Amino acid sequence: MTKPVVLIAEELSPATVDALGPDFEIRQVDGTDRPALLSALADASAVLIRSATQMDAEAIAAGRQLKVIARAGVGLDNVDVKSATTAGVMVVNAPTSNVISAAELAVGHLLALARHIPDANASMKRGEWKRSAFTGVELYEKTVGIVGLGRIGTLVAQRLAGFGVELVGYDPFVPPARAQQLGVTLLSLDELMERSDFITIHIPKTPETTNLISTAQFGKAKPELRIVNASRGGIIDEDALREALATGRIAGAGLDVFVSEPPVGSPLLDLPSIQLTPHLGASTDEAQEKAGVSVARSVRLALDGELVPDAVNVAGGVIDPSVRPGIPLMEKLGQVFASLADHAFASIDVEVRGEIVEHDVSVLKLAALKGIFGRISSEQVSYVNAPLLAEQLGVAVRLIADATSEEYRNLLTVRGALADGTQLSVSGTLVGAKQVEKIVEINGYDVEVPMAEHFIVMLYTDRPGIVAVYGKEFGEAQINIAGMQIARHEAGGPALSVLTVDSRVPEELLERVRAAIDATVMREITIIDG
Repeated sequence: MTKPVVLIAEELSPATVDALGPDFEIRQVDGTDRPALLSALADASAVLIRSATQMDAEAIAAGRQLKVIARAGVGLDNVDVKSATTAGVMVVNAPTSNVISAAELAVGHLLALARHIPDANASMKRGEWKRSAFTGVELYEKTVGIVGLGRIGTLVAQRLAGFGVELVGYDPFVPPARAQQLGVTLLSLDELMERSDFITIHIPKTPETTNLISTAQFGKAKPELRIVNASRGGIIDEDALREALATGRIAGAGLDVFVSEPPVGSPLLDLPSIQLTPHLGASTDEAQEKAGVSVARSVRLALDGELVPDAVNVAGGVIDPSVRPGIPLMEKLGQVFASLADHAFASIDVEVRGEIVEHDVSVLKLAALKGIFGRISSEQVSYVNAPLLAEQLGVAVRLIADATSEEYRNLLTVRGALADGTQLSVSGTLVGAKQVEKIVEINGYDVEVPMAEHFIVMLYTDRPGIVAVYGKEFGEAQINIAGMQIARHEAGGPALSVLTVDSRVPEELLERVRAAIDATVMREITIIDG
């Protein structure tokens, strides 16, 4: 019997090959040699890559028998996930392989900033001896702010505790009890900026967190502040950071990640008060080996037709065809649910109603959790670690399956209670032969809105003229409204308006519209597909 071909396109550890086992024909190719790669992909069932091999639409099309692309690492910038999904090719990575390495690098940056280690080293190598030029500060008894208390932020907190620092944190999705266990005092972002001597960032880059720390936040900081970002480029506004450093508004910064990588020509490169590393978060022998072994195991599962926990685009495994279309919808509903939440989650119910409950729908719970925690976690979220993240945060999760669905053939709902007692729900369904994804309920209001990339959700008191007000504001700002639904329970009561728009909406415009219509909720939601 012919063995499936597994193509290794970049150098991987011997342990990775061992983890694949004897059931495959292992072939090697230089993934940077484009003609050789395309030729080798022709009869490959799986390909293992790192960061140098480009698995774009052309490469995926060349892999006519390809079932899985495995990236031995965290990032997926070199994989066209959308094209892979369209072609039915599973994409897997190793989302937790680098967490210790990333945490240790952040601590290293903090220490190096405090003691001017990179500059002192460069000075010594120039033959200089300038002790007084590199007088630093201790971490002891300083206040260290941690932005994001997910797995990496938690590891950083545990390691910094030994330095005798005061730990404060900003993470609206972490319950106070969990932060207390870590010895971290939760603050608002503004309070953290005001109090911290050091700040380290460990949150995902989403539309909501892009440029989270900008001019206004630096304006609240101590002049002694030293800030580190080893998470994702763009969470710190690079222009605002340069201004804060150039004017002495803050004392220093350490960056491992950038908006554009490599940051060729960046004005940050010339600043004396900044230390830079070339995205080294996962660059340790241990992290690389963990990543290789992890994806090798995923390849074995995928080619055996079993559930692949670390798949980023399809869950894999023995899933009934009638259930599978609900996976991406449920993940998107989870994203909407998380985007509407203002506080930590206390409990989450994933409800599946209708005829599909005749089959195993447990994967839909995993998809919902992946969507929810993918919006708030600093690490890449998969089907396997999403339930673990919920458990770590003390969030009770239930799957409710009921064959009764009164209005729709099948109805998928994410419902939950927040730490402040607020109840939140989002429902969706698949319509027609093309299985069009639609949102059909938000917080008890019935709507019917096709799933889109950009939404605006507003809650305000129903009264004449409101639509004209926000329509004018968005029109003048060149924001095109593609669709709109308004729902209410009674005239003159609260009204929920859901808009689909063609582009992102600036925060200042949302605030202006909120004030103009006196909205109690004004939220932009951007759906991340795949």
